[in-house]
Amino acid sequence: MSPLWAGLRVRDLVDIVIVAFVLYRVLLVFRGTVAIQMLAGLGFLMAARFVSRQTDLRSLSFVLENFWAFWVLALIVLFQPELRRTLAQAGRSRLLQRVVGQGSAERNQLLGEIVRAVEALAVKRIGALIAVERQVGLRAYAELGVPMEAVVSAELLGSLFQAGSPLHDGAALIQGDRITAAGCFLPLSRNLGLSRTLGTRHRAAVGLSEETDAAVVVVSEETGVISLAVDGVIERGLDPERLQERLAALLGARDAVPGRSWSLLDGFRRLTARSKA
Repeated sequence: MSPLWAGLRVRDLVDIVIVAFVLYRVLLVFRGTVAIQMLAGLGFLMAARFVSRQTDLRSLSFVLENFWAFWVLALIVLFQPELRRTLAQAGRSRLLQRVVGQGSAERNQLLGEIVRAVEALAVKRIGALIAVERQVGLRAYAELGVPMEAVVSAELLGSLFQAGSPLHDGAALIQGDRITAAGCFLPLSRNLGLSRTLGTRHRAAVGLSEETDAAVVVVSEETGVISLAVDGVIERGLDPERLQERLAALLGARDAVPGRSWSLLDGFRRLTARSKA
């Protein structure tokens, strides 16, 4: 066996896989933001430090050494928004939500509000474009719109796309349980295989789904047809029930069946109540 692998243990492989996964998730969070440029700048500083030490440039080495003396604080200041976003996404993970009992009823209520708004807009043939964040962050696109930070409700979503609204031509972005921005501009798909009958809204929905894993709901202004774009593929002609099922599957929500929605904490509470009885 090669000396390189001689002392390698199973726990070392697990350690490497965990670190690689964490770095991958961090890069996903940083994707499409100015943080990538800052990471490149930090990489340049690290390379400059190495070169200065190898070539014995004492003044430059002194400056860079003092910078790295407080690099942890510098990273926290520079990447504060991204760190907050990473922690928020970790808190919204499916495993953690199942353990602490979060996200089941709340997620179903959120989807119900979205579907209710889409159904009302489709009946009135009012065009709409709603992007729901999944794992890949949409912050880079939210920065191009008007910030809102509002609780998701069918009435609010419906008002955003009324013809008299200044935000009706853009997309509404939903992150977590909030409408974080409206009037957002999304990238148009360059897929030549898309039907020529699809308008700008539909091409924007497909374009965003090609670049992220978001679930993008579209209501056609001409026909009132409801569509859903995911992973670069658009499904057309969905009814409200089918839309609810697809969104629930994509976002990890379970159908709200009375007496069947529960978490580990709920089970512990029930066992405790029985023992007391």
